[in-house]
Amino acid sequence: MRFTALTLALALPLSAFAAGSDSTTPPTPSDTTKKCWGKRVWDEDAQKCVKPEESSMNGQQLLETARELAYLERYEDAQAVLAAHPDQTDSRVLTYWGFTNRKLGQAEAANAYYTQAIAQNPDNILARSYMAQGFVANGEYAQALSQWKEIKARGGEGTWAESSLRRAIQTGVTVNY
Repeated sequence: MRFTALTLALALPLSAFAAGSDSTTPPTPSDTTKKCWGKRVWDEDAQKCVKPEESSMNGQQLLETARELAYLERYEDAQAVLAAHPDQTDSRVLTYWGFTNRKLGQAEAANAYYTQAIAQNPDNILARSYMAQGFVANGEYAQALSQWKEIKARGGEGTWAESSLRRAIQTGVTVNY
């Protein structure tokens, strides 16, 4: 096997943490995903589905809603929510822009967002992991390994970001979330 040494170096137990959170479980379905379709979110104040930019959600709520939609593979809907976030330079927002673009097959745009996220916060191990998973999917293992090493160097060993990337490098199979 061509990655024998790499496989042995990466053979550590995997953490079960879900991407972007400290939880081992998927995001809890909200009224947005239970009641709203398309590029709409549930607005508590209005008690109805509205366009994300018209909602009373704060930035954190918008980010959590985008994460929930992305988890359900509603990537374009997640992007509509991300577009309503008040801080488009927030490293977490840029990370999810990268993730949704990658999942929509737009690798170049995804990498541009990941690069911006990492420039904003070099310790953004989630952006590093997602970008590296794209590298694995494209057969660019040296670049993926470089990001894996950065994640470990930045204190990310044992996190979901590190362990999911390690598994992707070992198997060649990336995660959907």
